[in-house]
Amino acid sequence: MVLKYEIRRSAKRKNVTITVERDRAVVVHAPMGLPEEKLRQLVDGKRQWLFEKLNDAQKYQPLPHAPGKELVNGESALYLGRAYRIELVDAADAGVRFAGKFLIPRSRASERKQVLRQWYMERAQERILPRVNLHARNLGVSYAQVKISDSRLRWGSCTPGNNLNFNWRLIKAPIFVIDYVIVHELAHLMEPNHTARFWNIVRAQLPSMERARDWLRVQGQSLEDDI
Repeated sequence: MVLKYEIRRSAKRKNVTITVERDRAVVVHAPMGLPEEKLRQLVDGKRQWLFEKLNDAQKYQPLPHAPGKELVNGESALYLGRAYRIELVDAADAGVRFAGKFLIPRSRASERKQVLRQWYMERAQERILPRVNLHARNLGVSYAQVKISDSRLRWGSCTPGNNLNFNWRLIKAPIFVIDYVIVHELAHLMEPNHTARFWNIVRAQLPSMERARDWLRVQGQSLEDDI
């Protein structure tokens, strides 16, 4: 079976990493000048692992319901791993309020996705970024910049320039899952590849690693729901 992949080169990169993105794209991250034949050999050596990832039915299961459905009272949305009811309310405030449930102004019901997304992104800034600082101190590492991103392909990323990015949709997940993604990306500052040393670093910092990975494998798709 032919295995298609994309090569992305960087002058700052010293090692080769191979990733399977959430859209099933296989990406080879490589230093400048490394021959394509060498990269092909590395990919061939990972064929079994790559096909296992690509054929993971749980990771790529269909959305539980079609996004963009009409919003009605009584529906729910995720926040930190729990589903909370949504209510349309008469309010002068144009934004979402959270009081054990999501209160969305009736006047903005047609903009429900945008206003809820904005609320999520603000909470992600408030809750995720401080935890990045906390885990970085615990690991004894430093990074250049960290930001909340809007990628639908990855939960987090660490660039060759030591910049960290975290998907705002993570704010819908439980804290132990958020911590896992954070520690995973911070560990790349110490070990760029997914070696035994890399996983030992993550596991030592986060004993709940396996539980978090299982949660993302089974429940991760739900974080992409619009409502």
